[in-house]
Amino acid sequence: MLCAATCTLCAVTGCHHDEAVPRDRAMAASSPSAAGAIASRTVQVVAVAARQGDQPQYLDGLGTVTAYNTSTIHTRVDGPLTKIAFREGQLVHAGDLLAVVDKRTYAAQLDQARAQLVKDQAQLASARADLAHFEAAREALPVQQIEHGQAAVDEAIATIGVDRAQVTSLALTLEFCEIRSPIDGVIGLRLVDVGNIVHAADTTGIAVVTQVQPIAVVFTLPQGQLPTVQAASRAGPVVADIHDRNLERKLTSGRLLAIDNQIDTTTGTARFKVEVDNRDGALFPNQFVNVRLLAGTAHDVVLVPTAAIQPSPGGKLVYVVGADHAVGVRPVEVGSAARDLTVITKGVAAGELVVTSGADKLEQGTRVVVAAPATAATGTRPSTDGAGDGR
Repeated sequence: MLCAATCTLCAVTGCHHDEAVPRDRAMAASSPSAAGAIASRTVQVVAVAARQGDQPQYLDGLGTVTAYNTSTIHTRVDGPLTKIAFREGQLVHAGDLLAVVDKRTYAAQLDQARAQLVKDQAQLASARADLAHFEAAREALPVQQIEHGQAAVDEAIATIGVDRAQVTSLALTLEFCEIRSPIDGVIGLRLVDVGNIVHAADTTGIAVVTQVQPIAVVFTLPQGQLPTVQAASRAGPVVADIHDRNLERKLTSGRLLAIDNQIDTTTGTARFKVEVDNRDGALFPNQFVNVRLLAGTAHDVVLVPTAAIQPSPGGKLVYVVGADHAVGVRPVEVGSAARDLTVITKGVAAGELVVTSGADKLEQGTRVVVAAPATAATGTRPSTDGAGDGR
C-alpha cells in the first residue's frame, strides 16, 4: 500500500500502514460492514467432492512380535565342547548339527557295556547247557539241583536285559554328544566357545533358536471392541496389516489366529494373536509394531478426504463450497478412517464440495476459487500449482 502525499502521519513518523493492516481488519470485523468485507475477498482453495462408497473398518492396536517357538540349546551330557557347527544368525532346520561334545569317554563306556553283554550272554548259554544236563538226569538228581539250574538261567536272562538297557542308554548318551536343532528357525549369537566344558545343569545354554517362519504378533484392543472382533472372526478369516512403530510403512499382513480367554483388569484390554508367514523376514521377535485389524466393511457411506476434517472447540467441522462459490462452516459427525478417507455419518451429503487445502484462510461466507477440478474423494490431493491468496 502506498502512502498519499498529503498523509501527515507518514510525513512526520514514517509509514506504518503494514502494521496497521491487522488493526484495520479488526475494526472492519467489528463494524456493520464486516460481513460485506468477508464476502468481498476471494481465496483460492483445493476442494474435493464427497462420494458415496464402501469403507473398510479397521481396529488399531499396539503389538509385539513374538517368536512362534523359542528353544534354548542345552547339552544333555558333560564334557568339553569340541566343535561349533553353526554360523551365528544362520537359518537352521530341525535335526541340523549345531555343536559336538567330546565323545571319547562315552564311546569307551559303550564298548565296556557291549563287552559285558557278550560275557553275560555266554554265561546264559552255559546255564542253559547245565539245565539241559540236569533235565536229562532228572531221575538221578535231587529236585533242588534242577531248580537251581533253572534259577541260574533266569538270572542270566535278567542280567542280559540289564546289559542291553545299559547299552541303549550309553548309545543315546553318545548320540547326545552331537547337539542338534529341535526346531526350524534362526540361531542367535553363541553363548559358549569351543574348548569350554559344558554341563547338562548349565542354565545359559549354547545358543537360542527362534522360529520366525511363521511368526506371531500379540497385540491388545480395548475390551469394548472385543464383540466386533468376535463377530468378524465368526464370519471368516480376519486380515491384519502390520505397520512399523510410527505407522509410516506397512511391513506385512497376517491373519487373526486366536483371542485370549480373559481380559486384563488393570488395563481393560483383551489380547489377540496374529499369525504372519514372514517369508520376507520383515518381522523380528520382540519388535514393536502397530496392528490394523480389518473388522468389517461399511457399505454405502459418505466419504471425504481426512484432510477436509477440521478440529474445533465444539467438535469436527468441514468447509463446504456452495453454488455461489461461498463457503459454509458445516459441523459433522465422523466415523472410521482408512486410506486417508474418513466416513461422515452426519453433516455432508455425497456430491458436495469440501475444502481439503487452504481452510486456514476461510470463514463463514468467504468466496473461493477452486484451484483444481472437483474429483471423487480418492484420498489423493489434487495439484495446487498456482494456488494462493486471491486478495
